[in-house]
Amino acid sequence: MCLAIPAEVTKLLPDEMAVASIDGVSKEVSVALIEDLAVGDYVIIHVGYALTKINPDEARRTLELMRELSTEGQGAMQ
Repeated sequence: MCLAIPAEVTKLLPDEMAVASIDGVSKEVSVALIEDLAVGDYVIIHVGYALTKINPDEARRTLELMRELSTEGQGAMQ
C-alpha cells in the first residue's frame, strides 16, 4: 500500500530540494517535479518526493482526518 501525505513547504533549498513540515515534523524532500513552488505552498509527498501542489484547505482537512484516524486507532489497541 502506498501513502502520500500533505505537507507545507517551509524552506526552499538548492538543487531542487525543500524542507516540508508534516504536522510539525520537518523532512527534506525533492521538489524537482513541481514548478513555481513557494514557501507556504502545500504539496503531496510520497517516498521523499513532492509530487504535486495541493489546495491548502484540502491539505488541512486531510491532515485532520489522519489525526482522527490515528486517535481512533489508538483507542482500539487498548
